[in-house]
Amino acid sequence: MDNLLLETGFLCILVAPLTLIRGSRGVREHDRVTFWLVRWLLFRLMFASGVVKLTSRCPTWWGLTALTYHYETQCIPTPAAWFAHQLPVWWQKFSVMGTFIIEIPVPLLFFSPLRKLRLGAFYLQVLLQVLIIVTGNYNFFNLLTLALCLSLLDDQHVNFWLRKTQKTSNEDSRLWSWLCYLLELAVWSLLVFGSIVCFDLQYGTMKNVITSRTAFTYHHFNQFLKTVTIPCIWIGVLSLTWEMVTAMFRCACITGFLRRFCGTVQWTLFGAATAAMFTVSLVPFTYIEYDSNTRLWPAVRQAYNLVDRYQLVNSYGLFRRMTGVGGRPEVVIEGSHDGVSWTEIEFMYKPGNLSAPPPVVTPHQPRLDWQMWFAALGSQNQAPWFTSLVHSLLQDKRDVIELIQSDTSKYLFNLQPPTYIRAHRYRYWFTEPKADGSYPQRWWRRVYEEEFYPVVNLGNSFLESMLNQYGLKDKSPPRMSKTAVARAVRWVRSQVRGVPAHTLIWTLIACSATLCLLRGLQNRDKRTERTPLPPEDVAPVRGQAEKIPDGFSDQCGKSDEQMIAEEEEEEEEDGEDSQDEVGEENKDSAGDEGEEKEEEEDDEDLSE
Repeated sequence: MDNLLLETGFLCILVAPLTLIRGSRGVREHDRVTFWLVRWLLFRLMFASGVVKLTSRCPTWWGLTALTYHYETQCIPTPAAWFAHQLPVWWQKFSVMGTFIIEIPVPLLFFSPLRKLRLGAFYLQVLLQVLIIVTGNYNFFNLLTLALCLSLLDDQHVNFWLRKTQKTSNEDSRLWSWLCYLLELAVWSLLVFGSIVCFDLQYGTMKNVITSRTAFTYHHFNQFLKTVTIPCIWIGVLSLTWEMVTAMFRCACITGFLRRFCGTVQWTLFGAATAAMFTVSLVPFTYIEYDSNTRLWPAVRQAYNLVDRYQLVNSYGLFRRMTGVGGRPEVVIEGSHDGVSWTEIEFMYKPGNLSAPPPVVTPHQPRLDWQMWFAALGSQNQAPWFTSLVHSLLQDKRDVIELIQSDTSKYLFNLQPPTYIRAHRYRYWFTEPKADGSYPQRWWRRVYEEEFYPVVNLGNSFLESMLNQYGLKDKSPPRMSKTAVARAVRWVRSQVRGVPAHTLIWTLIACSATLCLLRGLQNRDKRTERTPLPPEDVAPVRGQAEKIPDGFSDQCGKSDEQMIAEEEEEEEEDGEDSQDEVGEENKDSAGDEGEEKEEEEDDEDLSE
């Protein structure tokens, strides 16, 4: 999960718009090229996660029974996991089949030229991630995967969410629309038919259940991998080539030599970085199939070896094997003052108290509780850090205690540290509803299995030998950083001390969402105030259609400077017209006076 966070963080450097400079454009011609890497990462993540479940030869995945164990044996389940665990077995098998379909064939649609196939793949991935979030606490992983799924969308669909789309009819594209519709229908029909055949889906009319089983063997699946792995690479090559060519064409269409030159330079740099990232990612991607990995060019392997230590690209494969088939192993730490009466040390998140409900901590990842889950899968020799944990609890170190309980008042040895500590391993199972359908008072039931860590105290020979063996004895204290950032982090931590981490994270998320909402409303009000209104004399009369004055729609899209310049030009034209009218009036008046003089002279001649 941390590997996914590292790779996604590096891609953000390439994908994020460089709008720090005032006046720079938020959209660049090469954006679709770099954003394609996000889609390629999503494909590698989902495809490999589905493949490794079958290549591991885990009997629960091949028998479609993995989910009958998963909900109670995962790291930190949620309350909804208890209810999901009670679903019938036939539904659990059907859910496993759906998981295989969403993770193996559906990711191939990520690069489809038909947008509705990509949108369908998007919603199937979202469905899977939301169900995982509801039933399990997998920190930021599923939220990060949902963010990667946004690479499957386009502006048209996002505008549809925002209700900004306008329906347009194009008679010339009707034939093409019907052809795309038939192709999409054929693909989805083929996917459904393949699911029925590969998993032998049948509907039992007697019990009204859907039966399923894997109708293929490991050899068949291995042949399938050999067939599709290399074509998947070439599909990625063609898809990336198309994005780069279209981006180059957009750069060539930019008006202005300087802007076109800058766009071409950016396209060259970011295109080269994208091609390099895609090339080195082929090595970890082909780990799922050995023959395909050996067929890669040696230059590709050399390039990958150069950047491997930076973890820019990684291999993925979640839930390779199902753990806890015979019950959920759980380590319970106990403390005592006299070595006779023992008290269990409760953690904030991991199962312990049988009556405590499972928590909801997403997107926080309680590292210590997760490590306790991994430690329970093996022996204490495989978890050297556990000895350090026991030693720190005996020394009453506050920083370690706050990892167990952020509110130290809930720590049962808050007033006096324990003198003795031991650890036992139990097997946990979810409780089941009662015969009358009512829910039990407890969430868990457990059975003692074995001792995990013997009774130790400060100065104990076993504890001292383990500390010396793992190099934890008299370890030098960590160096305290004195930078401004480090001091700021320590100050913030001191202010929120005692607040559960998941509560703090959701508080920050809620505050950020509120600020974004208020900013959006403020910007909308500003746009509304700037929008010019039509003159009152052309206001529509009730019952009549609205009439917009000529040129008004053009003026709405002009800037203030343009409108002022046009008004000055109109005033100058009006001034010239008025001067012409005055000149014509003067000419007319002069002509009239001349005519009057001529008439007077004629009258004088007649009188004579």
